[in-house]
Amino acid sequence: MPALLLVLPAAAAAFWLAPPLSAQAKKTGSPETNLPPGITRLSGFGERAAWSPDDRRVAFMGKSFGDAFEIDLATRMTRLLTGHFPHRGFLRVQYLPNGDFFLIGASTFTDVRATRARDQEMWVMKPEASAPPTPLNHKISEGVAISRKGMRIAWSNTHGQYPDILPEGESALYTADVVYKDGVPELANKKEVLRARGPECTLEAQDFRNDDTELVYTCYRSPFADVLGVDLATGTVTTYRKLPDEYNEAEGVSPDGQWIFVESSREQGGPERQNSRYIDIWRLRLQPGSTDFVRMTRWGDYEGYKASNPVVSGDGRRLAFQSARNDEAAGVGHGIFVLTLK
Repeated sequence: MPALLLVLPAAAAAFWLAPPLSAQAKKTGSPETNLPPGITRLSGFGERAAWSPDDRRVAFMGKSFGDAFEIDLATRMTRLLTGHFPHRGFLRVQYLPNGDFFLIGASTFTDVRATRARDQEMWVMKPEASAPPTPLNHKISEGVAISRKGMRIAWSNTHGQYPDILPEGESALYTADVVYKDGVPELANKKEVLRARGPECTLEAQDFRNDDTELVYTCYRSPFADVLGVDLATGTVTTYRKLPDEYNEAEGVSPDGQWIFVESSREQGGPERQNSRYIDIWRLRLQPGSTDFVRMTRWGDYEGYKASNPVVSGDGRRLAFQSARNDEAAGVGHGIFVLTLK
């Protein structure tokens, strides 16, 4: 895979390297209508983008507890993926390496808080979307890590999904393979990787790196978060970024495994803004205790806005992310944008 290299025009470089605005000197208007060179709007609605294995399409959610969509980057045609069967709404859509869709959603709906924290399940759906998705018969907490190289996934669970397995306050990371038996997908080779106890740490899987030998994950210690990795063979944990009063949520890893894109509260203002509500996207070199940290978006220069949920394309050349509001729930987005990296 090519190394990730940020190359921007001079005007764009000046934009990115400008000194941060203080919380008292926010810009007026909207970052969505004042785009710098190198950023384009892909969709006027939607959240939680995901690149297809061939980088020709981007899947995304229309809204939380809604339908999944896919946009063709060549034609800009958008198609509805989940409109051919009844459902209770999905939170995430991603691609497996074989092109099948991986969906996260609940089969029942109680309310937003309980359903998101307790009832989310994993599903697989064929790309032609001629039949409803197949359940993998396993619950999940928040998001899933999917290998670029094989049918391996990683996820976390908490007491909320499995109170008989995980005591109150504990969370665990797992890996497994998605296999097909007579054409029907199911989980195999499930393995527990790591456990943690809150409030010191609640786990969420984010991405694989180094030929799937390491899983990068987020450790939430509310209201802050840290970027760590675990060696899947030895269980050794590496801390990549952990600062006492800074929110840093791991997101997509570059294809060469050298970088990760992070939702960070750095440069957002005083202590009251060091949480997930006030974030922009940064690029972190994956080295122990890394200080190589570069800001990629400046949505937070506009009062009320944040940029979130970055995912890097398979060729390492583009970053898809969403425009969001800092008074709404995590994951809620208002359109998909693409930043050209090189």
